[in-house]
Amino acid sequence: MLTAKLLDWYQRNQRDLPWRQTRDPYRIWLSEVILQQTRVQQGLPYYQRFVEKFPTVEALAAATQQEVLRLWQGLGYYSRARNLHACAQQVVAQWGGAFPQTYHLLLSLPGIGRYTAAAIASFAFKEAVPVVDGNVYRVLARLYADPTDIAKPQAFAHFFALAQQLIDPRQPDVFNQALMEFGALHCTPQKPLCLYCPLKEHCQAYALGAAGPATGKE
Repeated sequence: MLTAKLLDWYQRNQRDLPWRQTRDPYRIWLSEVILQQTRVQQGLPYYQRFVEKFPTVEALAAATQQEVLRLWQGLGYYSRARNLHACAQQVVAQWGGAFPQTYHLLLSLPGIGRYTAAAIASFAFKEAVPVVDGNVYRVLARLYADPTDIAKPQAFAHFFALAQQLIDPRQPDVFNQALMEFGALHCTPQKPLCLYCPLKEHCQAYALGAAGPATGKE
């Protein structure tokens, strides 16, 4: 029931973003790397420029590192760009230009951590693996009134397991996008829209009046 309500909310409220209109693992990977530590509004023009300049992973792999860094200029955290280039070269050299199709194999690529691997695996290949980012931590912590400190090493495995219980195996890609979007737009850090929340009947933090600094409760 909770998952169905979340997916219904997402269908009505999702932002129209270009990387959501494709199952191409290259474009999904590119968007995820660009959006690490970068807001969507800032990252979108970079994504569009990269896709125009390097439409395939082979084109990116064939570029020089200086070309990649030049296009990346202004985004900061330049190790992301170096890893992006190295990863493209490994996908071409080791995998023939086709991204590996499982979460665990994706983790073997340069610069791809648990979040990015799960995003590619679920969005491109529909593997039922949760994508756990800051928005997901927050939503799950509120739903379960969970006091786990997300800074602790064991937090990822804990929230990964919680998300695994909720994920829809038939459409894990949509579920993951929905949970992240819900945290970004509705269950926000400072002013969660609790009064109008479709999940409030399932939310233990709402029941306790402890969802956030501004819950929207009267």
